[in-house]
Amino acid sequence: MSPEEKDQKIERLEKENQALRERIVELERGLGLDSKTSSKPPARDGLKKSSKIRTKSLRETGKRPSGGQIGHPGQTLEQVLQPDNIVEHPTTCSCPACGCDMSVVIAKKIIKRQVFDIPDPGIIVTEHRVGVKECPECKTLLQGSFTKSVIAPVQYGARIRAVAAYLHHQHFIPEDRLSEVLDDLFSCRMTPGTIAKTTLTLAKIIEPVVDEIAGAVKTSPVKHLDETGLRIGGKTNWLHVVSSETQTWYRVSPKRKDYRSIS
Repeated sequence: MSPEEKDQKIERLEKENQALRERIVELERGLGLDSKTSSKPPARDGLKKSSKIRTKSLRETGKRPSGGQIGHPGQTLEQVLQPDNIVEHPTTCSCPACGCDMSVVIAKKIIKRQVFDIPDPGIIVTEHRVGVKECPECKTLLQGSFTKSVIAPVQYGARIRAVAAYLHHQHFIPEDRLSEVLDDLFSCRMTPGTIAKTTLTLAKIIEPVVDEIAGAVKTSPVKHLDETGLRIGGKTNWLHVVSSETQTWYRVSPKRKDYRSIS
């Protein structure tokens, strides 16, 4: 091999070596990229949790102290004019200084202190009754009518069902745990199956409202569309959100970019 050929080969190998080095750096940087460290969208991260744990506060030291800031409008608890209950605490009937009888002396002033609390939670059982009468002439049986909301010999009322739906869907408490919460708070152990059935019942009730919102956002001239992954029955689905300036509509789809029925 001539000197010229050796020089050409060395130059070619140096270029290949440089290209491989740049490729290795690019691959190593790509291994740690996610939506927080690059321009990748959050949906591309998948459902796995990041192995990076933030252990340091992002708040700059020395800027502001912890707690409420000066000038921030507070929310001080204030007394009400009409309390629900009044507890009278008796004043001594005998003056400790001279022994004078104070039982007939009218109080010069009243000092008030108010305690805000919730009532003792518990289930209230309301029994509905209708009478059955027999006509003395023709023996026909006449029976009164229950209201539309009373449909079974034993059932849960609207308030406890609303509380269950609110805690389950707004605060994402799982059905099994929610059953324990209702038992602890109200001595009412609504089973997970009943909670799921309540969800279906309430979902049917609000269907007209959901359809109205969906129609409004679909016809909006300007709308925002986004999606995020979630698990349903162990499989990845997508929660689509469509919003206008005043309304927001959610729907679940097995496909990430299934916007045909939205836009």
